[in-house]
Amino acid sequence: MKKIKLFMAIMTLLAAVSGCAPAAEEARLTVVCTTYPIYLFASSVTEGVEGVTVERLDTGSTSCLHDYTLSMEDMKKLERADVIAVNGAGLEEFLEDALETSDAQMIDCSTGVELLENLSHHHEDGEDEHGGHDHGHWDPHYWMDPGSARAAVGNLRNFLVLYDPDHAARYETNVKTLDQSLKELEEFLSVRTQAFLSAGSDMPGLITFHDGFQYFAAACGLPLLASVEEEAGSEASAHEIVEITQLVKEYDIPVIFTEVNGSDATAKAIARETGCSVGQLTMVMDGPEGEGITPYLDGLHQNVYAVIESFRKMVGD
Repeated sequence: MKKIKLFMAIMTLLAAVSGCAPAAEEARLTVVCTTYPIYLFASSVTEGVEGVTVERLDTGSTSCLHDYTLSMEDMKKLERADVIAVNGAGLEEFLEDALETSDAQMIDCSTGVELLENLSHHHEDGEDEHGGHDHGHWDPHYWMDPGSARAAVGNLRNFLVLYDPDHAARYETNVKTLDQSLKELEEFLSVRTQAFLSAGSDMPGLITFHDGFQYFAAACGLPLLASVEEEAGSEASAHEIVEITQLVKEYDIPVIFTEVNGSDATAKAIARETGCSVGQLTMVMDGPEGEGITPYLDGLHQNVYAVIESFRKMVGD
């Protein structure tokens, strides 16, 4: 009986202590990011800063944001956001109405980024551009170049040190480390590709079935011979297929690339016609959380290895 009474007393004490314990501290600053790359940058910039929560919309579920529709969970995140970090450069057309009714402040991460003109699609006269989709005059996929990513990170830092000055030193420290990682990645892409070319390997250029690799090709110092934005249910036109088939034959291209989440139907058809291989590159539009900048670094490393190894394997180096 005494043991039972003692047990009950201990349980009562534990319950009292638990009841008096303070509730988990709510975030004093919630940053909601519209894309996975911006989420990775923002998470790295705010790492270790007390009371800051970084979330992302579910935009990684699609390879093209033209058709993206905000989910109920997205709307809840936007409602509780103090700050909304957008990719900018015309990528988030789906967010225009939500931003008009939001009280959150916005960071446009494309501010000051040296944008490239949007790639011209090859269409027959009078032919619609894949259901009318058009990113606009500027190519919004700048995060695929680490140099441009560094500029986006700088925009995040510039905003946060003013918005949250008490933690400015930590933001600055995080950005210094992040900037060094992006510098090293920028150098790696260029040096690794040029070393391959200097060894006498033939790489006439890239042909991709997603229009988001222009910045990546430029960062690697490679020409982009052709790029077609092909979405599920919207295959390339007959004119595009003929043109790319001719390019593959003319330049003896051993491999053409699709995006990991995109359609590969036309690429496979061209491969059957020409004998080339079909490889995959990533736009780093989705991936794990809680790993800092690592998924971004890994994604671009994987891309350059995929390009080099595909060409080396196909040409017999």
